[in-house]
Amino acid sequence: MATSTKTVLIPIAHGTEPLEAVAMITVLRRGGADVTVASVETQVGVDACHGIKMVADTLLSDITDSVFDLIVLPGGLPGGETLKNCKPLENMVKKQDSDGRLNAAICCAPALALGTWGLLEGKKATGYPVFMEKLAATCATAVESRVQIDGRIVTSRGPGTTIEFSVTLIEQLFGKEKADEVSSILLLRPNPGEEFTFTELNQTNWSFEDTPQILVPIAEESEEIEAIALVDILRRAKANVVIAAVGNSLEVVGSRKAKLVAEVLLDEVAEKSFDLIVLPGGLNGAPRFASCEKLLNMLKKQAEANKPYGGICASPAYVLEPNGLLKGKKATTHPVVSDKLSDKSHIEHRVVVDGNVITSRAPGTAMEFSLAIVEKFYGREKALQLAKATLV
Repeated sequence: MATSTKTVLIPIAHGTEPLEAVAMITVLRRGGADVTVASVETQVGVDACHGIKMVADTLLSDITDSVFDLIVLPGGLPGGETLKNCKPLENMVKKQDSDGRLNAAICCAPALALGTWGLLEGKKATGYPVFMEKLAATCATAVESRVQIDGRIVTSRGPGTTIEFSVTLIEQLFGKEKADEVSSILLLRPNPGEEFTFTELNQTNWSFEDTPQILVPIAEESEEIEAIALVDILRRAKANVVIAAVGNSLEVVGSRKAKLVAEVLLDEVAEKSFDLIVLPGGLNGAPRFASCEKLLNMLKKQAEANKPYGGICASPAYVLEPNGLLKGKKATTHPVVSDKLSDKSHIEHRVVVDGNVITSRAPGTAMEFSLAIVEKFYGREKALQLAKATLV
């Protein structure tokens, strides 16, 4: 029997945490939900945190009479405050609650929005660590669970818990079998909350002057979580990250139809030098990288200069391997394309660094992948600080 379509609303604002929003959008869509991304601003384009631009599907003001099976609020500041102060959204969420439908929130949003609106009274809830005191004042019990379910309200803590949170929401909407199916594709961490690690061989120093200059290309159908995790985490570390679109448009539609916005076209930076070139994946996005001669030339020059480069998900298999960029290197990739690697000895490892090459597996390994890059440039202490701040 076919599962009936479930509808989900994800509101976004200027200052929304982009990794949380993008992970919710894409994971819920993987689960089969019909997700509407709505801007609470006066335009569909929003300036999310860390200089990342997002484009909504619609304005919230145009859909205030719509009914959803789930409304889920991302965090981020000042985005969380803006959501809290949006009266039409408050009314929709309160009606959702009184009608017995699902509400969910992550990071600062449980305390700032759900709590302020009085929806957490008598409930157990969690949130971002610095908001726990504020949360405790609005709910029965503030708990430190990575994901907390109490009745028809689900809450969670931050960027590093968002995929778990989103998979839990799939289970609430569609059942455990669908949640497990999505979880296995994403390769969720088996030990969430434990100190992240990666496999390193032929250790070399990744050098830079002043600030690491990092290129993250994106293309139509790039995997959105992988792209945004790289940019979000590396910018938190204060690296200079350039998002460059392969193609003729700065706006790119990702593999799960989330709209990503680059700062430049790849053509504009093809002659520039970078300390790292790193590719997100996507089973249909990675082949677009592989057919871009300018990007391949940049990667080959990077390799010839012994400068760092890498990729996650399908990119090691579709881009690096066929162009000789993994020759003599240990690497990993997504399980569905791992047969394309000539050396399969490390395909089960979540993140592999071999000298100047870094590879990883899937959306569920994207934050570990990004933190490993932070460690290579800035050291273990900085990487662990960021892991703690993002609740990896």
